[in-house]
Amino acid sequence: MKITRLTTFRVPPRWTLLKIETDEGVTGWGEAVIEGRARTVEAAVHELSELLVGQDPARINDLWSTMYRGGFYRGGPILMSAIAGIDQALWDIKGKVLDKPVYELLGGLVRDRMKTYSWVGGDRPGDVIAGIGKLRQAGFDTFKLNGTEEFGMLDSTRAIDAAVARIGEIRAAFGTQIEFGIDFHGRVAAPMAKPLLRELEQFRPLFVEEPVLPEQYEHYAHLADATFIPLAAGERMYSRFEFKHVFERGGLAIVQPDLSHAGGITECVKIAAMAEAYDVAIAPHCPLGPVALAACLALDFVAYNAVIQEQSMGIHYNEGAELLDYVVNKDDFHLVDGYIAPLPGPGLGVVVDEERVVEASKGAPDWRNPLWRHADGSVAEW
Repeated sequence: MKITRLTTFRVPPRWTLLKIETDEGVTGWGEAVIEGRARTVEAAVHELSELLVGQDPARINDLWSTMYRGGFYRGGPILMSAIAGIDQALWDIKGKVLDKPVYELLGGLVRDRMKTYSWVGGDRPGDVIAGIGKLRQAGFDTFKLNGTEEFGMLDSTRAIDAAVARIGEIRAAFGTQIEFGIDFHGRVAAPMAKPLLRELEQFRPLFVEEPVLPEQYEHYAHLADATFIPLAAGERMYSRFEFKHVFERGGLAIVQPDLSHAGGITECVKIAAMAEAYDVAIAPHCPLGPVALAACLALDFVAYNAVIQEQSMGIHYNEGAELLDYVVNKDDFHLVDGYIAPLPGPGLGVVVDEERVVEASKGAPDWRNPLWRHADGSVAEW
């Protein structure tokens, strides 16, 4: 079998689906995108296609190494996201050829169902109580929300009090009937992270995500020593070589690689194994589409230390399309009490509605994250 063509489709709300075709008619799907830089990743996919067309898609390890090591410059969000989507599609092909789900090819199930959580609130978190109440009716009991709005490197007592009051309202409204993680989103600099974490301890959040920017990872261990809240990060780390430094220094209780950013299934299986060796849990990042979620689930069902899965149903970014709009086998993604079962189909287990994808790609918007500024006019972290 030989790879014959790679085709990309940018579709609403902010996803890029990738189709790999073969000379025997078997096709595989992946998601290769960096949110806000979809066209750049798309270009990288087509550059890498020169290394793939005419090759045997079954040789995933060799093709991965060729894409990663075949160029002198490597790593980073663009190249690793392009590799990630291609890798997903190659695993999809392999599973379809062998008529087995990817998780069976990776050694079989380590659990029977996977816990998921739902986003609530928006970029500037509001209507959180009403949002949680609505999602509870859909069976969710675990959530994540942004913890702050713009936050200065040295911010005011009022800013801390506003963030703390919002979280306090959640515990007051729902008690211990729910669990929630708080995403600092890299908006909080090191000087403010410690006092904010200390104030939030009373509400016992499930975790705090990106307590500081990933490029400030040397602070993770110091912050962990100052709080009992589990710290999580990893959506902006792109290879085992970046995670290596974090594991060595310590501080994170949960790592969150994104299977559409961190080299795909092949790389994230290795990251999960590294995390387990350090007694660190894994909770794959996934605010993206159905193929990305299917790839995450393939990992979740073989990694012992996978604890919870992000998914994007109803997330505030989903303008113009929802998670299952491009999926034929919607019932396979059905959630029961916030859990999802292994997708039963071969490969990644997602049947893409190609006709709808093609049509949606004709008018896909170029999504961009907002540009925020502090009161003094300087650029703020979004």
